[in-house]
Amino acid sequence: MDSSLSSRQSIVTDASNLSVVAPQNISRQPKDNPMTSKAPDYFSHEEFQNRSRKLKEIKDLGVEPYPHKFTPSTTAAELIAHYSDKTIGHSEEASLGKTPSVTLAGRLVLFRAMGKNAFAHIQNGSGRIQIMFNRDQTEVEGFKPSGQGEESLNAMKFLEKKIDLGDILGIEGNLFHTNKGELTIFAKKVTLLCKTLLPLPDKHAGLTDKELRYRKRWLDLICSPEVTSTFLARSKIMSEIRKYFAEHHFMEVETPVLQGMYGGAEARPFTTKLNALDQEMFMRIALEISLKKLIVGGLPRVFEIGKVFRNEGIDRNHNPEFTMIEAYAAYWDYNDMMRFVEKLYEHLALQLHGSTKVPARHPQTGEPVEIDMKTPWIRMSMKESIQKYGNLNVDELSEAQMRSMLEESGHADPQKIKALSRGLLIAALFEVTVEPFLIQPHHIIDHPIETTPLCKPHRDPKLREEGLVERFESFILTQEICNAYSELNDPVMQRQLLEQQAARRDAGDEEASPLDEDFLEAVCQGMPPTSGVGIGVDRLVMLLTNSHSIRDVLYFPWMK
Repeated sequence: MDSSLSSRQSIVTDASNLSVVAPQNISRQPKDNPMTSKAPDYFSHEEFQNRSRKLKEIKDLGVEPYPHKFTPSTTAAELIAHYSDKTIGHSEEASLGKTPSVTLAGRLVLFRAMGKNAFAHIQNGSGRIQIMFNRDQTEVEGFKPSGQGEESLNAMKFLEKKIDLGDILGIEGNLFHTNKGELTIFAKKVTLLCKTLLPLPDKHAGLTDKELRYRKRWLDLICSPEVTSTFLARSKIMSEIRKYFAEHHFMEVETPVLQGMYGGAEARPFTTKLNALDQEMFMRIALEISLKKLIVGGLPRVFEIGKVFRNEGIDRNHNPEFTMIEAYAAYWDYNDMMRFVEKLYEHLALQLHGSTKVPARHPQTGEPVEIDMKTPWIRMSMKESIQKYGNLNVDELSEAQMRSMLEESGHADPQKIKALSRGLLIAALFEVTVEPFLIQPHHIIDHPIETTPLCKPHRDPKLREEGLVERFESFILTQEICNAYSELNDPVMQRQLLEQQAARRDAGDEEASPLDEDFLEAVCQGMPPTSGVGIGVDRLVMLLTNSHSIRDVLYFPWMK
């Protein structure tokens, strides 16, 4: 049984004698509820008041302004694609019903009266199409002409006087081409589907305030077809990701968002409280730990697409709530995962752009640049990349020299630099000297062990001795696009590394995770050789849609 339904039924034990009563005299400013506020400013705006008056007049005329249902037979895009180049007749044939009959719904975004006819544009999620209303033939559902002389109100006058831009209409009529060749619907019947009380942004200036666009995404979607295109692309990307994983025999799973213990990444969590148990809880910062437990349980390949939450900064590349893909494959190593990841990106580019080449903008100059997702991608170790792009041999540098270089760069916190181990100094030097040059796809492999407590030490004895692990991060346009390991499955070493991380947390490192005994017990049960990867979906969508900010690919991003 649905628990929410059960809860509702427990409040009212006998509903047979209840009736629906409209709320009366509800104060807009309850004193004891901080979640409510005074009436919004737009209540006093002239446009809101005018439309509210029209709403009452429409009801008084017997027209239902908010009907329950309307069934369109097609969309604007489908009509344009199918009929734009076909000979279907002119308005005379449409008037007689000799042309294709269609039913369409959408938002009124343009209206101009021209004598006995009026022309309009109706917009829905697929695009726009022109509508022609006719004084003699167009009817309005539920409306009956009334009055005489100047006081008379026919269907055409109803549309002109009671309908506003932004209102949602249902149109039934016949197609035709105007003398200029524009595909148009001759409206025989109009149904008012939603009377709007607020106007659209100015049709010429549009919605130019970026912050307003992000805060009121519904207006952005109405006014900006390119924004709708971005989110349609996001939907297609998500669909293709799932297809790709399914084709490679991965099972999609769902794991808890609310957790009693957090881990799998270095980040500050959001905390909350589970009242039923009087227990502090955390919003997950990664998907990793739960998915590895499923590998221990015998599921060979798993992946999850889900929200994670990190109580950190907000900028064009970071949002506190974001979407991740994490995937784990038993009996793979990081080489298998590298091939899998680069082929995923190649597949997505081909599905979205029909080519492995994706248009983008250079992050430093803003100039157009073409990113080629064609496999195989460039591979180099972290040390090799510092040698190539930074012209530095880190094996010949002392820790003091690296600290000095980082301080001189101006891109690192001097206080944090002092506490960094040699491996973390190398990683920081990579960020400063290499990342700005990683425009085309790169896999950066073989990282210092201090960068992660969850990765298997390198199989090469020499590299293992140097303290390197089988980890890779992939970069495009200077941004990390994924993080992957040959996963650590040695329970003794895993405990040692997680205890070190927990000690850093106890010493004041807010991004270090606490010791997770439940996870350590699972690893003791035995996890096969496994490779795992984490991919930020929002950055992936940014890349494939040539979007400058993460806010452009999230419906409702957090704003400062």
